[in-house]
Amino acid sequence: MKKYVAEFVGTLMLTLIACGVAVITGDVIATSLAFGLVIVAMAYSIGNVSGCHINPAVSTGLFVAGKMDITECAKYVVAQVLGAIAGSALLGVCLDSFETLGANGYGATGQLADTVWIALLVEVILTFVFVTAILGVTDKKDNSHVSGIVIGLTLTLVHLFGIPFTGTSVNPARSLAPAIFQGGDALSQVWVFILAPLIGAILAGLFYKYVLKTK
Repeated sequence: MKKYVAEFVGTLMLTLIACGVAVITGDVIATSLAFGLVIVAMAYSIGNVSGCHINPAVSTGLFVAGKMDITECAKYVVAQVLGAIAGSALLGVCLDSFETLGANGYGATGQLADTVWIALLVEVILTFVFVTAILGVTDKKDNSHVSGIVIGLTLTLVHLFGIPFTGTSVNPARSLAPAIFQGGDALSQVWVFILAPLIGAILAGLFYKYVLKTK
């Protein structure tokens, strides 16, 4: 149970703080750093309990790679989604508004992903990069002291590229939660930000299992 509580709290913090920075500042660099730094903070606080997935795509990638079973993966995902919903709810309370909570999207004015296909492609690629980095850096125990930093920097990197396109999801829980409260286009488009990260994670898991795995 400790693992699932840790995943709940970690995903709550990611959604509350990182999405909060996105809403408050509207700045690509600040938002990218916020997502990366939350991961670093959580990795070195809850990582020894749950591994700090705080992302259904990460758990899915680990399952495909053979690092966790389907039952545990499902429980992780439930905890992550509930944590993200709680985080979005708290953000709405803090902002005294639920109109904008950092949901992802495409086709809006100023977004480079003007079609669903570009949004899908970008999210699949970025999730593949992110989950592959996680699987690679955690493959060797010698990397344990730096893995949190590497993963956080990788998340920062994919956000720097992806925010102008879709706002960057690479995390179904982080996308679903604000969309539930915002409704409208955010909710109608959220399937893209659930499906694409899961596809990217599955591809990363297969890539690790058949190409990168050293044991």
